[in-house]
Amino acid sequence: MRDRQILYAGAFVRSLATSLIGVLLGIYLAKLHFAPAEVGLVVGVGLTGAALAALVVTLAGDRLGRRRTLVALAILGALGAVVAAFSSRVVVVAGAAFLGMLNGMGRDRSASSVLDQAMLPGTAADQDRTLNFARYNVAQDFGHALGALFAGIPVILRHWLQVEELASFRFVIVGYAVLLLLTATIYSRLSSAVETPAHVRAQPRSDTSRRSLWTISALFGLDSVAGGFLTSSLLSFYFSQRFGAAEGTVGLLFFGARVANAISHLAAAWLAKRIGLVKTMVFTHIPSSILLVTVAFAPNFPVAAVLFLLREGLVEMDVPTRQSYVMAMVREHERTFASGLTNLVRLGGWALAPSLAGLLMQGASLASPFFVGAGMKISYDLLLYRAFRRVTPPEEA
Repeated sequence: MRDRQILYAGAFVRSLATSLIGVLLGIYLAKLHFAPAEVGLVVGVGLTGAALAALVVTLAGDRLGRRRTLVALAILGALGAVVAAFSSRVVVVAGAAFLGMLNGMGRDRSASSVLDQAMLPGTAADQDRTLNFARYNVAQDFGHALGALFAGIPVILRHWLQVEELASFRFVIVGYAVLLLLTATIYSRLSSAVETPAHVRAQPRSDTSRRSLWTISALFGLDSVAGGFLTSSLLSFYFSQRFGAAEGTVGLLFFGARVANAISHLAAAWLAKRIGLVKTMVFTHIPSSILLVTVAFAPNFPVAAVLFLLREGLVEMDVPTRQSYVMAMVREHERTFASGLTNLVRLGGWALAPSLAGLLMQGASLASPFFVGAGMKISYDLLLYRAFRRVTPPEEA
């Protein structure tokens, strides 16, 4: 119970920091006069660093020690953020983004969350696994919501304290680094019960388990490429450029989006008990992609905001169900590898897509990533349902 509460607390603080930087990063880079392609490059390089960290965690996280690795990741993230806060050069900012695994997605899907997800099932029975993942994601979403709300701090600093514009952003980015250091302190209190024997084979032994894991990972890769076209940084950049929305307004919008996400996670756990994990993933995800396309046709910001919030009320219902489903497919000592593999392909997709999205926004239209991302997500849902509709977790057997 104590370790579970620590995991919830660490996820909350880290998500607050991730959401804060996700909303502000694109606007901050625009204030530095970075072109859309350069914004996409920085976001993509940051996610590449996150993907590399996830690879290390997947292959060696258990041997290095779960608690020790979580602390080290938080410290590296803080160092990268500090460097990014005090440079205006594309190369330096991109390098800092890589070092600090700077997450422009606006959602916490980091190497640290790989370890969280591997440890969390060990704190509950099978019948409570999905609910605990839902609660974990609610903790993340409240962090995401507050982080989005805090994205209005630069406006407050400029209007109330007369802070210069770039300095107001840099102040908040340093605050992001402080939050990451706080997560290092939180994770240092985990007990030895979260560790797993280093000599135990991490990869699934069964051919069926391996085949299922690689298949679902490939599908998650497709979904993540789609999601990479729709990072919070690029979405905030879109709302800023298309409708002239200020960072405070965008922050309020993402605050509402994260509250909608939090409610949807609990609803997902309730729905999964009645129709199953796979159906919950697919039947809620397709309508969210359709709603996403409608945002591109919105005539003004209020209409776009309403459509975006409706989409956010559905798009995350597959998250706790997906995490629970993957952990149900493998044994306890295989969970870090399974969590790492599925998160790694997602991070890889997220790292690849933003640069392409930035080029599309610059060369085609600002709304082009909406159409590409939505089409790919619908394809993912249909393929997932076809492949796994008859593969049930233990509690549904």
